[in-house]
Amino acid sequence: MSLATRPLGASGLEITTVGFGSWAVGGGGWSFGWGPQDDDLSIAAIGRAVELGVNWIDTAAIYGLGHSEEVVGRAVRALPAAARPLVFTKCGLEWDAADPMGAVRRVFTPHTVRHGIEGSLRRLGLEAVDLFQIHWPDDQGDPVEDAWAEMVKLREEGKARAIGVSNFDPDLLARCEAVGHVDSLQPPFSLVDRETAAELLPWARAHSTGVLCYSPMASGILTDSFSAARVAAMAADDWRRRPPSFNEPELGRNLSLRDALRPIAARHGATVAAVAVAWVIAWPGVTGAIVGARSPEQVDGWIGGASLELTDEDLAEIAEAVRATEAGEGPADPRRSYSE
Repeated sequence: MSLATRPLGASGLEITTVGFGSWAVGGGGWSFGWGPQDDDLSIAAIGRAVELGVNWIDTAAIYGLGHSEEVVGRAVRALPAAARPLVFTKCGLEWDAADPMGAVRRVFTPHTVRHGIEGSLRRLGLEAVDLFQIHWPDDQGDPVEDAWAEMVKLREEGKARAIGVSNFDPDLLARCEAVGHVDSLQPPFSLVDRETAAELLPWARAHSTGVLCYSPMASGILTDSFSAARVAAMAADDWRRRPPSFNEPELGRNLSLRDALRPIAARHGATVAAVAVAWVIAWPGVTGAIVGARSPEQVDGWIGGASLELTDEDLAEIAEAVRATEAGEGPADPRRSYSE
């Protein structure tokens, strides 16, 4: 199956507008886990995504404290060489193996960059990755310029074909760009987390930086079957129990917005999840959406978002639903310019 592709900024990589997100593949037992997850089911989900045309997988060292990378590596190596997707991963979050539920430190130094890629390549079973990213800005006081210079070296050495950042603001992006080009930015972006549209998308467009949006379905809220009962039934170590978006009063507003997507989905013969994904990739400056799945059936539920083109009527209806429900914050209509 063939899906449309877009260039990832000026990196030379061409990627499908949806990629497979493997956060939940890491399983439970750590501070931002999604509860227990069967590895064979994860591998089957990755295989289904590739079968349907997805040509990249996004993972990170922190997901499952290395476990997600190991599972992704198994899945990729099991595929014929010609069918293998691009592999993107991240570094910069440090954990204590003796306290997996403990706090994670954000450390971005030349050492953590070099140590990070070596660990990721070992777990993935690869000689190089297609995109290597900094997961979160440093919170230890280390200068971003030194660590970003090390990222540039990795690109020059061929250990990473492209380099990027995740969760950076325009000021940090500019500081990195002054040292070496930032190939990609990975921010959160969904109908209930829209602030990326205000400053980050215009910055990325102006600097030929690709944008990979994570959590386009709001970590499950913007799917057909999600409910307050679902939250109550989540595993004790599922991180989603904690954020305001999964608790009242925000949860009620978010689910009302989800319900407002149902008529649009019905008009297109699509799922609510597909509409949520299509809304994200409709924004100028967005290269692709990172969409998670824990089974092949979940992939089937959102894959239609890659080819769903929302009409002006759809986009206006969605913007009005955002206004009426008061769900989330940030710009709501991709047809308008928010760069002024």
